[in-house]
Amino acid sequence: MAKIKKGDQVIVISGRDKGKTGRVLEVLKDSDRLVVEGVQRVTKHTKVGQSQRGARTGGIETVEAPIHVSNVMIVDPETKKGTRVGYREEQVERDGRTKTVRIRVAKRSGKDI
Repeated sequence: MAKIKKGDQVIVISGRDKGKTGRVLEVLKDSDRLVVEGVQRVTKHTKVGQSQRGARTGGIETVEAPIHVSNVMIVDPETKKGTRVGYREEQVERDGRTKTVRIRVAKRSGKDI
C-alpha cells in the first residue's frame, strides 16, 4: 500500500524547492517518483507544428518534472507541517460482511489523512 497517493498535499523536504507545498498530480510507481503541482518546474522545448485549425503550436513551456518520493512528506491536516504516515486497521460492515480496512494516519497528530 502506497503511503503517498494522488491528490495528497505534500511538502518538499530537500532539493532546490525545499519548503514548497503542493498537491500530488501523478504517482510514478515504477521509478518511486511523484509529480507535484508547482514543484520541480523545468523548461521544455516543444517542436513547432500546426493544429487542425491552423494555429501554431510549440515553443518553450514550463512543466513539472518528477521528484523522488523520499524528498517529500505528507502535510499533517491539523498542524500543517510535514508528518510520517502510519496505518490503523478498522472493522467495517458492508452488505452484512465485516471487512478489515487500513486507514492512513498522521504520526504527528494522530488524525486521519
